[in-house]
Amino acid sequence: MKKIYKVLATATVLAMAALPIAANAQAVPPAAAHKGQGNITNQVKKSVPGTMGYITDFVNDKSGTWITVTGRGLAATDQQEIKLSISKDTKIIDAKGNQVQLQTIVDKNKAIKAFYNPNITKSLPAQGSALTIIVQDNDLAGIDGTISEVTKQGILVEGTNLYNDSEETMLLHLDPKAKIFDQNGSALKASDLEAGMSIRAFYGPYVALSMPPQSSTNYIRVNTNAENNDQEQAAGIDGILTEMKDGRISVSGKPAKAGDLEYVVLAVDGDTKIVDAGGKSLTAEVLKSGLRIEAEYVSVIYPALPHADKIVVSDTSAPKVEGTITTSERTSKDQLYINVGSDQSTDNDIIINISKDTQVIGLNPDEKLEPGMNIVVFHSPIMTMSIPAITSAEVIMVQADN
Repeated sequence: MKKIYKVLATATVLAMAALPIAANAQAVPPAAAHKGQGNITNQVKKSVPGTMGYITDFVNDKSGTWITVTGRGLAATDQQEIKLSISKDTKIIDAKGNQVQLQTIVDKNKAIKAFYNPNITKSLPAQGSALTIIVQDNDLAGIDGTISEVTKQGILVEGTNLYNDSEETMLLHLDPKAKIFDQNGSALKASDLEAGMSIRAFYGPYVALSMPPQSSTNYIRVNTNAENNDQEQAAGIDGILTEMKDGRISVSGKPAKAGDLEYVVLAVDGDTKIVDAGGKSLTAEVLKSGLRIEAEYVSVIYPALPHADKIVVSDTSAPKVEGTITTSERTSKDQLYINVGSDQSTDNDIIINISKDTQVIGLNPDEKLEPGMNIVVFHSPIMTMSIPAITSAEVIMVQADN
């Protein structure tokens, strides 16, 4: 993604450093600062979470319409990255309240504020339903990096641009009203910033072409853990590999410990150690949908996608079927009848048992499994000999075109 910030002369930025950023793009402004945007923002309940940033992934096909917004939470506890489903009820508007087409936002790479249902998944990134999307008038940029120096002018940050992955060094002048938080969402002061801290900072829309480039920032998230400056925590999952695509695997299963995720997308590359249950080395080619695996990864805030450090492939796999949930008198309260293949034949249909351990992926937080939904089911290899056969569902993936 190309850089999206504007450029000013160095003298302009030095004068600007003592002033708040005009038409601030990184915080929810008061109504008086942006009349149209302020009025719209006030229509959203304070309890509704929101994320400001750019759409970094856009899906609009038979699986449904989804966007991934990467940036920073409007509140300290809101998501820095979230995947949102877009429905006919999602309001998409500009700062003046005019309706905007989602495709236009994507094509023009416009910054947005996305407000969403508080009921979100515990996956990484979290998933939820978009309520309101407000297109911003100004651009912004972000950097993930380390403070190399703290001066009277501001902080010198060396790191990676959040939106184009390019390495950069920025001298950031702190807005007098800058919001500074630690990794737990606790407020900090400018005097708390120290060299060596790992941060995510947002700046712009103006950048001076000095050496190094300079801009103003009004939002910084800091890691204050001196022993773990990369915000890394060992995590693990024991479950089913549900998808392998573009060097990423999706895994659903049991967290290795409290606080780990039940569903996670992991990056797999040459540094990932892949072995079988006996410790024999394997290649990434063995990773297929349905495999039972144990994955160790580092849970990080920067970047949002964690890296798989080690994958242990089991000798067993979970059978997979795809079909439509169908009403049937043969099922009980905790069962679903699946028309496998969504065809006229009943010979290969199955009944699946649903338990508290069954994980459901792709279902909006305010929805439930209902007849007519097209789903993919990973189930136990143990099945009854009856017709239809009965088995236990381990993972259910709801196809978003429902």
